[in-house]
Amino acid sequence: MSEYNKTDFTNPSTFILLGIPGLEAAHIWISIPFCAMYVIAILGNFIILFTVEMEQTLHEPMYYFLCMLAVTDLVVSTSTVPKMLGIFWFKSREIDFNACLTQMYFILIFSPIESGILVAMAFDRYVAICHPLRHSTILTNPLVAKICLAVVLRGVMLALPCPSLARQWPYCRTNVIPQPYCAHIALINLACADTRVSSYYGLFMLFCVVGLDGICIAVSYTQILRAIFSLPTKDARLKTLGTCGSHLFVILVFYIPSVVLSLIYRFPQNVPLHFHVLTVNVYLLMPPVLNPIIYGVRTKQIRDRLLWLITHKGT
Repeated sequence: MSEYNKTDFTNPSTFILLGIPGLEAAHIWISIPFCAMYVIAILGNFIILFTVEMEQTLHEPMYYFLCMLAVTDLVVSTSTVPKMLGIFWFKSREIDFNACLTQMYFILIFSPIESGILVAMAFDRYVAICHPLRHSTILTNPLVAKICLAVVLRGVMLALPCPSLARQWPYCRTNVIPQPYCAHIALINLACADTRVSSYYGLFMLFCVVGLDGICIAVSYTQILRAIFSLPTKDARLKTLGTCGSHLFVILVFYIPSVVLSLIYRFPQNVPLHFHVLTVNVYLLMPPVLNPIIYGVRTKQIRDRLLWLITHKGT
C-alpha cells in the first residue's frame, strides 16, 4: 500500500482502489462468488424484462415497477462489478477522478431509486387489495409513468450534491481508497477539508430512504393487513396475503442490510476492515441477485411464462 501513498497533491487525477484490504492474496478466490453473483444478476434481471415484455398479461403496474427495479439493479451492478473484477483478476487498480465520481454517483442513486420503487409497489398492493374494483382506474398507465419519473428524479436530485461537493474538496492525504469501488464515505475520509456538510447530507439521504419510505411502506401494509384480516375465510386471507409475499421478501432484502451497514458505519472500531468492505460489496449485489429470483420463483405468471418459453423452444 505504501507505494501508492501520496502527500504532495491537492487534486489527484486518479485514485487507487485496493480491493479487499488485507485479503489481496485471496482476490482470485474472492472474485469467483462475485463473478457468479454478477452473472446471475445480469441473466435474472434480463429474463424478468424479457418475460414481462413478451407476456401481455404482465402488462400491469406491478410488473412495470418490477421492470424498473430490474433496470436499476442492472445499472448498479454493472457500475461496480466489472471494475471490481478488473482489480481482482488484472490488478487494474487505477480509476480516473471523474470516473470515480461517476461511479460514486450511480451507487448513491441506487438506494433512493430502489426504495422509491418499493414504495410504489406497496401503493400498488394497497390499491389492489383495499380497492380492487378501482385498481385499473386509479393506477392508469399515465399515472404509473409519472410515478416512475418522480422516483427517478428524486434519486437523481438527492444524490447530485454528493459528487458536486466531492469535486471541490482537496485531497492531500492519499489517493488510496481501501475498497474495490469509489464509496462516498471513502472520499470523505480522504478529503483535507471540512466535510461535515456532506456527512450530514448523507444522514439526510438515509433518513429519506429508510425513514420516510419505510413509514410509507409501513402505512400501506397496515391498511393491507387490516383489509386481509377482515376477509371472511382463512383461504381468502392466505391467498390475498400470498400476492404480497414477493414484495415483502424484496423489502426485507433491501432494508435489513441497509440498517446493518448503517450500524457498521457508526461503530467501525469493532469491525475488521476486510469484513466491512466485504459486507458492503455483498449488500450492493444482494438486491440485483435476489430480486429476480424472488419474483421468478414466487410469481405464478412469471414462472408459468418462463416454463412455457422453455418448453416451447424445446419443441
